[in-house]
Amino acid sequence: MPTPVPVPVPRQRTGSTVEWQPTAETAKTGDLILLVIEDDPAGTFTAPELPEGAGTRVRIRTARNLTEAERLLTDDIHCILVDLALPGYGDSDDLAPLKHVLRLAPRHAVLALAAEGDVERAAAAVRVGAQDYLFRGELDGRLLSRAIRYAVERKRADIAQRQLTESRLRAQENARLERGLLPTPLLQGSDLTFAARYRPGRSRALLGGDFYDTVRTPDGTVHVMIGDVCGHGPDEAALGVELRIAWRALTLAGLCGDRLLSTLQQVLEHERESEEIFATLCTVDITPDGRRAGLCLAGHPSPLITRHGRAAQLLPYEEGGPALGLLPRARWPRRQVELGGTWSLMLYTDGLIEGRAAPGASRRLGQEGMVEMINAQLARGLDGDDLLEAAVAQARELNGGELTDDVAVLLLGRGGT
Repeated sequence: MPTPVPVPVPRQRTGSTVEWQPTAETAKTGDLILLVIEDDPAGTFTAPELPEGAGTRVRIRTARNLTEAERLLTDDIHCILVDLALPGYGDSDDLAPLKHVLRLAPRHAVLALAAEGDVERAAAAVRVGAQDYLFRGELDGRLLSRAIRYAVERKRADIAQRQLTESRLRAQENARLERGLLPTPLLQGSDLTFAARYRPGRSRALLGGDFYDTVRTPDGTVHVMIGDVCGHGPDEAALGVELRIAWRALTLAGLCGDRLLSTLQQVLEHERESEEIFATLCTVDITPDGRRAGLCLAGHPSPLITRHGRAAQLLPYEEGGPALGLLPRARWPRRQVELGGTWSLMLYTDGLIEGRAAPGASRRLGQEGMVEMINAQLARGLDGDDLLEAAVAQARELNGGELTDDVAVLLLGRGGT
């Protein structure tokens, strides 16, 4: 014979609180607390008796006016029942008490209590923000229990939807901001071709700690730079943007080589959050005739050059200097490089070469592996954007999955590949 289910009965009221005891099943679901703001001088809300198996235990607190309600409104309140007939709030706005409660408790579920037949006023209450309405004469335990649960869940859904919308708007705004911070090459008047690929390591980000830029100064010299701030967070991305903008300003002001890098190091030292932060950098300045270049390396991988009819190879890198931010009085020698008549120059960050050389392998791709990879793609006839796209895709494939570091790759060329 089944065990009879006990019927929830009201407990003795203490002050302005009445409580229903749950059944064994409803005890598992926790309490719902209802604050009733009712035009009742005695302050005793006559709560309808809940039916058997009504569900979640409901505890009721009552307030005679909005002042008392504000005192009783604590974080554990789940739902508020507002009497639309509360006096003392003027005749110009029938919904003034409700609007006051909505301003007072923006994260709480709110029910409107209306007089019998006052449908228009009850409907208007929902339009201004209440989750639902109840008529005083039709109120019973089952209806009250269902209305509270519905109002609480609807409010939770509304808050979740609003948070999702706000999150999407922030993401869109951040994307527009980050997109605006990406560089626009200034190469007007130059016959050099330019291509770039940029992929931040952070999920859903447009900017990482890698940065690059290209400008042509009034004397016809083309300057190109690529760098990498250690780390992968938004602070590193912001510092990378600062260094890129500083590099462009200093380059357009006529600085080059060691003077330029020394000044950039001062910028880094002033802007970084800790002394452990450093940045690698590679700068190349190409003469107006496009046949020679000056190369400076600050702890950065050397560029890859491809000359007409010859395999790709790394530019000399033995005379590079330390990364920016490591040594206070460091120097960065500028090395002259002969480019030739037809060439392409690829600058990259270590995110391209630090992935695995094969899926599951412990060995890194490294610069030698990258040179082999690029030469194989050049043999297929790839150049420009297609070459960079294939290089990043193959590095990811060899790694056996997404590359965890930021990746920036630039390709500057003269007269074809």
